[in-house]
Amino acid sequence: MWNLQGTPEVNYTFYSRSGSQKANVCAEYLLEKGTNIGCTLPYNNQQRFDSFYTKLWDGNRTVTPLDRVPEINHDLRRKVKLNPPTNLTVMNGSDMNLWFYWNHTIKSCLENEVRIRKNNNNWEIQPVYRGPMSYCQNLPSSTARYELQVRVRFENYCGQSDFWSDWSEPVVWGFNNTTVSNIKNETMPVWTAVLYVVSAITLILLVVILLHNERIKIILIPPLPKPALNSPDVEDWFHFSKGLIKERFNTNFNERACTVREYQPVSRSDSNGSDSSRLTTSTDQTDCSIPIAMNEPEDTSAPFYTTVIASEEEQ
Repeated sequence: MWNLQGTPEVNYTFYSRSGSQKANVCAEYLLEKGTNIGCTLPYNNQQRFDSFYTKLWDGNRTVTPLDRVPEINHDLRRKVKLNPPTNLTVMNGSDMNLWFYWNHTIKSCLENEVRIRKNNNNWEIQPVYRGPMSYCQNLPSSTARYELQVRVRFENYCGQSDFWSDWSEPVVWGFNNTTVSNIKNETMPVWTAVLYVVSAITLILLVVILLHNERIKIILIPPLPKPALNSPDVEDWFHFSKGLIKERFNTNFNERACTVREYQPVSRSDSNGSDSSRLTTSTDQTDCSIPIAMNEPEDTSAPFYTTVIASEEEQ
């Protein structure tokens, strides 16, 4: 193309040749407003290592013959711009890493440049490398979104080009681990925002009702007794219903008590008999005929009731 300084005023004739070949006229021109601005040439992979010569000639306005027009030598190896990679894919590897793959029509002599970003942050360009058409993201986060693009050019050993290809279409990993080409920014649904607002209003109303309704407040949050502000009598802490009388729970009452006494042996001598007899005097063990109050002291001076039991010899 020869329109870098603007559209030329005349139509030039373009001649080109490769190596020692004969110069040929351009077969297909690029036009701009009816004026020739460039030439489309067929590509031959082997010709990019040869010297390429071009010249422009306007036979109508110049008196210089064609064979005296100077030629310009071009190094085609540094002028090649490849097409971007295609068929980008991504998958989780068995090594728990994230692997990106792509294809290109040229299988060798390429170097790759990858750029990747996480969660719509700035792009991070990785170092240029030669080798397989793949890239590994170590230990990706399951909650993050990764987006990757790649471009290629000829490497130095095959005649390095000055031009990178365009960036490929992005491949995205994330959002339930699906691969998509284009992801649009998602906004919060309207019903979700409405639900948040209604929930907040409901919570505020419940708090207001709880603060103004003492009965509901006591039911939900029963008050705890404070011993320091109440009577030392524990019974006064309880609230008796109308059908109950506190005096019925009075602990000052009398109960019929039983007196317990011991058996005591007594020996007596009978003056009227010739032989002395052994008599045994026993006392009653219990006597429940007399009620005694709990707060009255026991009468230890009560008499023993004795019973004389004759021996078998007297009978």
